[in-house]
Amino acid sequence: MAPRAKKKVMTTKRVAKTLWMGATLAAIALACGRPVTAQAQIVSVTGGRVEGVTVDGVTSFKGIPFAAPPIGQLRWRARQPVRAWSGIRTADHFAPMCMQDPMWVPIYGSPPAISEDCLYLNVWTPARSDRERLPVMVWIYGGGLNNGMTSAPAYEGTHLAERGAVVVSVGYRVGALGFLADSELSAESPHHVSGNYGLLDMIAALQWVKANIAKFGGDPSRVTIFGESAGGFAVGLLAESPLAKGLFQRGISESGGIFVSAGPSSSDLRAAEASGERFLRKLGASNIATARALAAETLVKAESRGGDGQSSVAADGYVLPDDQDEYDLYRTDRFIDTPLLLGTNSDEGRLLAPPRASPAQFEAQIRAKFGSYADAILALYPHATNAEAEQAERDLVRDSSLAQPTWAWALLHSQQAPDKVYLYYFDRRSPQAPLGPTHTAEIGYVFGNLVSTVKGAPFALSGPPGPADIALSKLIQSYWVNFAKTGDPNGPGLPVWPAFSASSQQVMYLDAHPHAGPVPNLKKLKALDAYFAWLREEAKKKRAN
Repeated sequence: MAPRAKKKVMTTKRVAKTLWMGATLAAIALACGRPVTAQAQIVSVTGGRVEGVTVDGVTSFKGIPFAAPPIGQLRWRARQPVRAWSGIRTADHFAPMCMQDPMWVPIYGSPPAISEDCLYLNVWTPARSDRERLPVMVWIYGGGLNNGMTSAPAYEGTHLAERGAVVVSVGYRVGALGFLADSELSAESPHHVSGNYGLLDMIAALQWVKANIAKFGGDPSRVTIFGESAGGFAVGLLAESPLAKGLFQRGISESGGIFVSAGPSSSDLRAAEASGERFLRKLGASNIATARALAAETLVKAESRGGDGQSSVAADGYVLPDDQDEYDLYRTDRFIDTPLLLGTNSDEGRLLAPPRASPAQFEAQIRAKFGSYADAILALYPHATNAEAEQAERDLVRDSSLAQPTWAWALLHSQQAPDKVYLYYFDRRSPQAPLGPTHTAEIGYVFGNLVSTVKGAPFALSGPPGPADIALSKLIQSYWVNFAKTGDPNGPGLPVWPAFSASSQQVMYLDAHPHAGPVPNLKKLKALDAYFAWLREEAKKKRAN
């Protein structure tokens, strides 16, 4: 990178010669006690040159294209190569978020721009030289695969980059524009598949990282993918995809366990195509040409209005294996083996649980869902009063949707993979969250963005952070960056975090007094595991018939 002092084209040789001058000057000014001002920086990447800004030793590049805009005839196609541009592209603001319901804009606190042209990524780097080879952390946002964006203030990467990593966040298509399958789309594909365009976007972004990140001081051989909720789920999916092999070396999944209740986490391609075709017929689109002519807003509104979501991944045999569920993939060593760091929050269900249930309603729901396993489940979730039933509902959602799948993932990985897995339990309690942090609450601690700019947002604090919150955030960032560096979160001065194994099921409690301890709620997880094992066997029998 180099400061753009004159408005003229700089050769690659000259850019390399003056690389990082702006960042060095900023560091000198800081050391001398003078105010640090923004410095323009230029890097050559696939497609052209981009100009970022250095502030206080971290250089940010926002809105770098990594693929051609997926619009017009490129809608519902795997990403195409980025289109080259001339001159220097200013990279000082986020690109629009991918098409989704605008209701999410105020919830995330993002800029309001929404567009089908959304395949861009962002880079934050603290490196002073392209020879530093810092670990790289690639963030995949959550949102149920039907919403989310890189521009949420909670995901701003400066503070995490300050800890010694190059941080990247990637945009990917969501909802019907990212995951709709259709037999006509499959027929026109060279691989005879459709759907999973959002996953292909993530893979394309990782390919861009491999090709370009060294120019930002990053090490392309030390790439960690990390994400929360659907982003954490995507980490698991990418670990299954043969297309992602060699593109990352570590994985962090926050509240995104891949191992679901029964069988594969994805539908088979034929079922996904049938769902997509029903969705398009409701819109009056008799063929893909007509569907591509529809306004993107029409597709988004149809999903939001009708509840006919198209955000499920498809086991297509190309992006994802089509013949086995996650358990079988691990048992037969058909997964990308990397060190893993996984975990959940203590009160995830507060954000995810359905409306309150009375004791009778809760019991009826459990008996209807769990059948012969209901008595064992009910005995572990007290529900004699309305308050107990409400808490039982929240705890069951936490355990069945996230905690058990994450624990099962860690258990299988520890048994099948030579690389280690580390499990955490985020349990920072406060007057605002006396029962523990809800879903997404750890994100502010991971990125060091503790103060929410959005009223009521669950992924940051509602008031000024106290010393304990600041200390916990720094601890978590140290663990995450250490893991990105070496595959092991431990480091000097940090509480020891033991690796998880079947014989020593220890987790790191990330709370006011971080410490290692036994898996919380283990009896509940084992009871759910027995039920899910039965479900998987039943699913196998159905597939066999």
